[in-house]
Parts: sequence; structure tokens; C-alpha cells
Amino acid sequence: MGTTMGTTMGYRWKHWLAAVALAMGAGLMSVSVSVSAAEPVFLIDVRTPQEFAEGHLVGAVNIVHTEIVAKIGEVTTDKSAKIELYCRRGGRSGTAQKALKEAGYQNAVNIGGFEALRQTRPATR
Repeated sequence: MGTTMGTTMGYRWKHWLAAVALAMGAGLMSVSVSVSAAEPVFLIDVRTPQEFAEGHLVGAVNIVHTEIVAKIGEVTTDKSAKIELYCRRGGRSGTAQKALKEAGYQNAVNIGGFEALRQTRPATR
């Protein structure tokens, strides 16, 4: 019972989150959901709003690195959630990752810089 029910609930949860993300567009509820993962991945661009407007990864939410701890609750309050952070080259996202880890978000990951990431992930430019 536990395994089947858990698998079914994970499947439903993943697809519900994907539907919410599509419905919300580029709002703070945007979620990047991995097809192979049962849990959502929150993709955060920590660059300035101007940099974000010039191009960003599809599904990303823009929270400036200096405001990450104050505003991450608008995206998720789950401190075990996987959070992927990026900036232009990886420096600001590293700073944001450290701040989130200090705030208790243990699955925050610095995935690097936008220019490199846009070679392997969908981007708006």
C-alpha cells in the first residue's frame, strides 16, 4: 500500500505543480519540474531585473541575490526543496547559495552562469 500510494501521490503532485507553473506564467510561482524527479526544482535567477529582462532560463524566477533570504518564501518555504541558483558567471549565485544554506535551505545548489547554462537549457534569448 505505502509504495503504490506514494508513487501515485508523487506523480499527481509533480503534474499538479507543472500545471500551476504553466498557469502562473513568469510569476513567483514558476517551477521547473524535472520529468524524472518526483519533487519540484525551484530555478532562481539571482541577477538584476535588467539582466533577467535581457534573457533568462525558461521557468526561472528573478530574485536579486541580496534579497534571496527575504524573498525565497514567496517561492517556497520548504527548506528541503531543491533550489537551483544561477547568475551571470556563478559568483552571485554562490553568495545566494551560502545565504540560503545559512537560513536552513540545505538543497540550494549553485548551477553557475547564464551564458554557459543557455547552451544546454531553454532560454528566452
